Amino acid sequence: MSRGLRLGVLGLLLVLSLPSTAAIYSYTDADGNRVFTDRPGGRAAEPVDTKPSNSMPAQPVPLAQPPVKVMKAPTPSYASVAIVQPEAEATIRNNAGELTVSVTSDPPLHPGHRYRLLMDGAAAAEPDVSPAIALENVDRGSHQLIAEVIDIKGETVQSSAPITVYMMRTSLAQRRMVNPCKKADYGVRPECPIKDKPKEKKDIPFVPFL
Repeated sequence: MSRGLRLGVLGLLLVLSLPSTAAIYSYTDADGNRVFTDRPGGRAAEPVDTKPSNSMPAQPVPLAQPPVKVMKAPTPSYASVAIVQPEAEATIRNNAGELTVSVTSDPPLHPGHRYRLLMDGAAAAEPDVSPAIALENVDRGSHQLIAEVIDIKGETVQSSAPITVYMMRTSLAQRRMVNPCKKADYGVRPECPIKDKPKEKKDIPFVPFL
């Protein structure tokens, strides 16, 4: 490749690499070589008509869709849950150990919810929608009561503040002391079990000594 041809190719590459907004000029130097420049510098240069370069429009990039958040339905709540009867620190005197606990909630129970009563940390009765919970044969002594509202899955929604009550029951021995057992009472009164019934003395006929 001749020097002139190389210079021409180099000049063409220079033209293509220049910004499209710059004017390009061409002139012949003293050696007869074709020169391309954007700075003619006072020479007798002719403007070169450059064609716009081919360009591809940028492809639009799809925007990433944010993850769809599934909104969970809020769990119905209560302003308060409380035991109204018996009162805290109350003493209940019942020889059979019977105790009725009254519960209230604000607002009233939502659909599917029930009341559950805990005594000393364990369920004292089956959950129910009734606010009156009857207990039987409660042992003597102190007991802690907590009322809960549970949902359809049996999970606690809200609980009351714990209260302590005292059950007073007369022992069987004390009952027998107050009201001694009679012959007809054995097997009838709880404090008079049949096993404690005294054995009856058999009448032995008198036989005269011969």
